[in-house]
Amino acid sequence: MLCGLDEAGRGPLAGPVCAAAVVLGGDFPTGLLDDSKKLKPRQRDDARRVIVEKALAWGVGWASHAEIDRINILQASLLAMRRAFDCLLTAEQRQVTSLWPDTLETEAPFGRGAWADAPAAISAGVTAVADGTFSPDLPLPCTALIKADASVPEVMAASILAKTARDLLMEHYGRLYPAYGYGRHKGYPTREHRRLVKEHGPSPIQRLTFRSIAF
Repeated sequence: MLCGLDEAGRGPLAGPVCAAAVVLGGDFPTGLLDDSKKLKPRQRDDARRVIVEKALAWGVGWASHAEIDRINILQASLLAMRRAFDCLLTAEQRQVTSLWPDTLETEAPFGRGAWADAPAAISAGVTAVADGTFSPDLPLPCTALIKADASVPEVMAASILAKTARDLLMEHYGRLYPAYGYGRHKGYPTREHRRLVKEHGPSPIQRLTFRSIAF
């Protein structure tokens, strides 16, 4: 059994980084999966619905813009992965947040676990693969693999969950802070985003250590 981990949102100038952890069963329809960046929004959302329904377990975790500023984006990405993985283990989270929310208004972890009362058993039967060159600190073997989001189905699924969750949260921030257009560019360093930050100053969710814009 394999747990795939990936993140979305390392490059933006604002908002949190989001990560997901996914365990798939042998009968999962992997043909609908791909690197989330290669899928159109409708394809990502369709795939997300299938993953949430059919995956053995999945979790979504975050690291906030303030945490990114404090510990750097790499460490924040690994922290978000650990939080996503923890959703597979924590019974309380599983009972309260076992469904994909219609809207996201906080950076609270959510997910659905497959192991009811014996999280220690996971370390005996599951390994993990994280996209990239670094792996998070997990209670089981975890391998970092470059471009795993294009080759490992569990990581592809994690990539899709992380991307769709983060986009949904950034749309919420777009409604909170309409002057910054977060619903359109999701915090990525587009020309529009740079212009709006220069015009209005940093927003409440700006990553202040990302110096590609002079505040």
